[in-house]
Parts: sequence; structure tokens; C-alpha cells
Amino acid sequence: MAPLVDEPMADTRDMYMAHSALRREFRLLPDLVRSVAPGDTRRVDVVGSHAALVCRVLHTHHEGEDKLLWPKLVERAGVDAEAIVPTMEQQHHAIEALHDEVTGRLAAWRSTGEDGEALAEAFERLLTVLIQHMSLEEKEILPLAAKHVTAAEWHQMGEHGMENTPKKDLPLVFGMAMYEGDPEVVKAVLANAPLPVRLIVPALGRRRYAAHARQVHGTVRPPRIGS
Repeated sequence: MAPLVDEPMADTRDMYMAHSALRREFRLLPDLVRSVAPGDTRRVDVVGSHAALVCRVLHTHHEGEDKLLWPKLVERAGVDAEAIVPTMEQQHHAIEALHDEVTGRLAAWRSTGEDGEALAEAFERLLTVLIQHMSLEEKEILPLAAKHVTAAEWHQMGEHGMENTPKKDLPLVFGMAMYEGDPEVVKAVLANAPLPVRLIVPALGRRRYAAHARQVHGTVRPPRIGS
């Protein structure tokens, strides 16, 4: 059943923005790893730190859905939820197993600078499952969320992400999402933030991601491959 409240329902457009960032960065990671010469410790540190950040963002993103989204849909969306939520949960388990493999190989690669090909292949396996999952989520889950989850409840997932991301990384993570984000969606995400935050965060996020992308990808405009 729908929530028994008279308030706005979820605006799920920010999920597309988050997914675009994840698609882009995970698609670029295998070639980034392969581009690092064995033993190039400086470049290993740059690419490895970026890969670890992207993996943390993914883990936190899915953790928020597991805790805050699936239970509400199961409670309220009836047979529609029964038809899709178990698949989402199974896919999360598969992604988490691949995530664990990737982070284990990443730690070894960052310490030795060797066996980058095995890490790149692990990222490719993770990417395959992740792309399938996000596409299905956009097709099946987001329409249900817009119907059965309130705006306040939806914002709790964003709050979960912020609370579980180091403060020093927040502008960069936001800038990473903004890079392919609709400006109107960015405004909507920040609508309830204090005015100084609404004014400062977009500019700071853009600068942080541009500097980060230049260091990691060699350009302030990495390929826009989120869609």
C-alpha cells in the first residue's frame, strides 16, 4: 500500500545522475589500470586511490538501497515489488561479491604495482553485472519508487550517502555526479540545503572533479558515457 501521508513523492531523477557517474567511472577503470606501467608507483597511487573511491561510492549507494528502499517497496508496492525486488537483492549480492574481489585485487596492486591485468579483468566482470543491474533498476524500480516512496524518505538515501562518505571527499563525489547531471536535477538535490551550500557546493564540486579528472584521466572532460 502507498504511504498514508499527504506529501510529495520521490523525485527519482537524481538516481539517473548517480548511475551516470558510476557507469562512466567503472567503464573507464579497466583501461586506466591497463595504462599503468608495472612498477610505476606514482601512477599506481593515483589510479588506485581513484578506484578505491569509486568502489566506496558504489558500496555506500547500494547499502542505502538495501536499508532504506527495498523494505519500503516490499511493504507498499505489493505484487509489483514481489516481481522485482528479489532480483534487485540477488544482483546486489552478486555485485558485492565482485566488489570484494575487486577491492582485494586492488589492495594487492596498490602495494606491488604488479598484476594489473587481473585487476582490469575483475573490473570488467563487475562492470558487466553493474550495467545490467542499473538498467533494470531504472526500468522497474524507479517508477515504483516515484509512486510508493515519499520525497522525505527518498532524501534519506542521500543523507545515508553523505553520512558514510568522508567529508573531505563529499565535494569531489558530488562533482563526479554533477559532471553529466541535469542542472535542474542538481538544483532539486540541493533545494533543501542552506543557501551557502546551494551557492558553494556546485562550483566547488565542479572544480574538484575537474582537477581530479585531469590527474586521473588526463583531461578535465573525460568521455561522457553515462547513458
